[in-house]
Amino acid sequence: MSATITSIGIYHPEKEIRNSYFESYLDTSDQWIKERTGIERRFYTAPNEYTSDMCVKAAQNLSKEYNKDLHDVDYIIVATSTPDQPMPSVASQIQSRLNIPNAGTIDISSACAGFVNGIILAKGLIAAGTHKKILVIGADALSKVTDFIDRTTCILFGDGAGAIIVEKSDNNTLFNTITGTNGDYGKDLYLAYQDASISNTKVIANNKLHQNGRVVYKWAVQTLTNGLQELAMKNNTKLEDIDYFIPHSANYRLLEAVFNELNIPMNKCLDSVRMFGNTSAASIPLAWYNAIKEGKLKLNDKVMLVGFGGGFTYAGILIENNCV
Repeated sequence: MSATITSIGIYHPEKEIRNSYFESYLDTSDQWIKERTGIERRFYTAPNEYTSDMCVKAAQNLSKEYNKDLHDVDYIIVATSTPDQPMPSVASQIQSRLNIPNAGTIDISSACAGFVNGIILAKGLIAAGTHKKILVIGADALSKVTDFIDRTTCILFGDGAGAIIVEKSDNNTLFNTITGTNGDYGKDLYLAYQDASISNTKVIANNKLHQNGRVVYKWAVQTLTNGLQELAMKNNTKLEDIDYFIPHSANYRLLEAVFNELNIPMNKCLDSVRMFGNTSAASIPLAWYNAIKEGKLKLNDKVMLVGFGGGFTYAGILIENNCV
């Protein structure tokens, strides 16, 4: 069965954090941060604001922008690495708070690849004939798990959420996908909530995100470069025939390195990292939504979505944009 994405909405918290915030207590500067990451600002949740709150507001934004009824949604997928708590799931809270009466729910944890994995799972459920209208949300409240004394990581992350509806359709706009994982790298990017070991490496800090920046950067450049080429091959197309690319926004300099290597103009790369920081599962829908609002993305544009991150895992899909 065919499927399409019919609507999109986003949310970011009110509290804006400029680079100057870190200058007040760390040996860093606005210029240093922008030169190495491209990031200009990010947004942090309030103390009493959590991932579920952002998910609800992103879904409500979608409903308002596209005049979309959510009550007949029959499955809810939330991609997040920062759930409010391990149980109940964020998705089950969304079902309750949005008063969706007959929906299955699930949280998935694949870090920055989570949103694209959510689309792939939704596509599969519709293809199986078991569901017709699926709410997919990517959201993370990374400020709540950031180590603010780690100069190499605390400048990177922000909070946000993005939501889409994937529906059964006579016109298919979701095409071939790629997925992959190398769990050997788990020790280089992790978030541990309790005493544990990660691939035989002792956890450095519980409840805080730990990242081996050099290893992650090198893997991400290789994975995104190879992933875009693989996704083009699987869809029998060429990279130059793609209208836009929306990769996970981890670091703008990383994206520049990849797109320069592939000889793709940077004006075809839609990012959210400069204005929102690295928002993990939310980064792709944030960039997607803003590109629509800015008039860049048009109806039927061919777009590649590729997420990559902790695990190390990645996921990609080619779509035709059906949201305007």
